[in-house]
Amino acid sequence: MTAAAFDEQAFAQALAANDLPAAQRLLAEADAGDVIDHLDRLPAGDRAIAFRLLPKDEAVTVFDRLDAASQAELVTRLRDDETASVFAQMDPDDRVDLLDELPAVVASRLMRGLSPAERGLTATVLGYPKGSTGREMSPEVAVVPQDMDAATALRRVLGRLYDSETVYTIAVSDGTRRLIGVISLRDLLAAEPDTLMAELAQKADRALATEPAEVAARRVADRRRLALPVVDSEDRILGILTVDDALDILERAESEDQARQGGTEPLHRNYLSTPILRIVRSRIVWLLVLAIGASLTVHVLELFEETLSQLVVLSVFIPLVIGTGGNTGNQAATTVTRALALGEVRLGDVLRVMAREATTGVTLGLVLGGLGFTLIGLLYGPAIGWVIGLTLLIVCTLAATVGGTMPLLAKAVHADPAVFSNPFISTFVDATGLIVYFLIAKAILGI
Repeated sequence: MTAAAFDEQAFAQALAANDLPAAQRLLAEADAGDVIDHLDRLPAGDRAIAFRLLPKDEAVTVFDRLDAASQAELVTRLRDDETASVFAQMDPDDRVDLLDELPAVVASRLMRGLSPAERGLTATVLGYPKGSTGREMSPEVAVVPQDMDAATALRRVLGRLYDSETVYTIAVSDGTRRLIGVISLRDLLAAEPDTLMAELAQKADRALATEPAEVAARRVADRRRLALPVVDSEDRILGILTVDDALDILERAESEDQARQGGTEPLHRNYLSTPILRIVRSRIVWLLVLAIGASLTVHVLELFEETLSQLVVLSVFIPLVIGTGGNTGNQAATTVTRALALGEVRLGDVLRVMAREATTGVTLGLVLGGLGFTLIGLLYGPAIGWVIGLTLLIVCTLAATVGGTMPLLAKAVHADPAVFSNPFISTFVDATGLIVYFLIAKAILGI
């Protein structure tokens, strides 16, 4: 029987009327993916009610696919036995994401409710800093020794089928758990029963537990791997980073970059279920930073107040100068930030990036400046046309060069390129653009 599309309106009406049997029936008949999408849009109270109406097995699946912030809200509204049951069935790395969102008292209570084995696996992941590969890995990795034959190895893997994060990539180790290589499940199934694992093992890409998770996730994506073994500094196997976890990491990183380039902090959860105060906090710091930058622009205008008073028409083109420079700088910063994330550009390429962006800026400036000279010259006279044309040429060149360089400088000082670039470019381009504009105007117009 094919699952039906989820009827959000009927479900909302059932909840409003306190008709829980009808709401439960709608949940049972609907596709699980649609249910998850809808739950994430509900207020926290209604979400907890809906979650309790789900069949037990489906509740675990739904809970696992909610974002960590929504999970934490659910935990505070569910009974201890409900929470403990779901928490125990989560993967260790997913538990850690949830624990990061919970008050310390609640987190400690949940950890105490785990079996010693599960508590140990979770503690292993918790021991690594946020943002590291170790914090995102699963310690439940399928490992076989190099001197084991294929028949025995296959029995071991199948015997631990539900205790491993994945069995499609199997790590091969020596006697001290050092990584020798990896074997795919297909190769293991196809091997002769007496073939040793050392003969089947292939050279393995790997990730260090201490390296940034985004770097390791990018390696999974770039090299088209189903999973990467995670090792310590001595190459001992600690866990595994699967492709689905890698894609989640890259999606979060992409969302953060997009949010910060737009002048806000990422919400890390569904917009409709995000409290208003959290949305305010995500935006207010950026607005304050940009407001401080704008005050510098005001100061520049004050310095050239006399120039403006002699030729008021210059004020008409201030938005054009600021807007063009800001857009050019942000385009360059976005392009280079993306190239950094993909590994296409490294810190040592800073001079090459500067040269490319300066050339790009000059080209853009010639096109835009030429249009500005022609159109504005026809409307306001050749002198004003020259002012605008030359200003756009110089501003585009400066903005592109600075915008392309800022992400690399941010990376050099271990700052987030998206965070560092946006406010600096806005402040720099606005202030320097106006200075260039007024200096050119004074030189050409003789004021």
